[in-house]
Amino acid sequence: MTADRRRPWIVGVSGASGTPFAAAVLRGLLAAGEDVDLIVSRAARLTLLDETGASFRDAHWREDLAAWLARGADGKPHTFAVAEAVAGERVRYWPAGDLAAGPSSGSYPARGMLVVPASTASVAGIALGLSKDLLQRTASVTLKERRPLVVTVRETPLSRATLQQMVALDEAGAVVLPASPAFYAGATRIQDLVDFVAGRVLDAAGVEHGLYRPWRGELGGGRAE
Repeated sequence: MTADRRRPWIVGVSGASGTPFAAAVLRGLLAAGEDVDLIVSRAARLTLLDETGASFRDAHWREDLAAWLARGADGKPHTFAVAEAVAGERVRYWPAGDLAAGPSSGSYPARGMLVVPASTASVAGIALGLSKDLLQRTASVTLKERRPLVVTVRETPLSRATLQQMVALDEAGAVVLPASPAFYAGATRIQDLVDFVAGRVLDAAGVEHGLYRPWRGELGGGRAE
């Protein structure tokens, strides 16, 4: 795709636990041939380091992204081959503190935004239109431009305030998609459960994928052969 016709999906990664969900969504988008703009919050960097041992640095983002996406949900490195997919112009990264970045404007061409995982703080910020950082600002822009916004909430239990904010997001046109894995697809590994949630995120965005077996109405139809 030429640069002037590029219309990426914007993926925002907040500080909630669940960075493997974000990695699976990113791999799914790239496997589907989609362009991606990535925003990683400051809190997400700490969570990523804690959950995977991987760092994410502005000056070395492409190298760090490749190492992160290559890692499986079980923590094993080099599980996925992604180096080529993240090497070119298909992936762009915007620092969360850059409120003048491209995605901060409604005139920036984008297909929509996926916030995965979404912390309760990011849910509140988006619902209230705070625009505290680029992730929240871009989500607000996505809503006002009537583009698809999927918010993958990763928290339990949910407080009354968060539930009310989730309702507000739904009323504003967002898809609120809790990170709730199912077992009918025949999951036998951690990666299967992660991929199910990622697949549901891509389903909500209308992106084709092969991350899990959809339900066909037949008992046992999801079991691995």
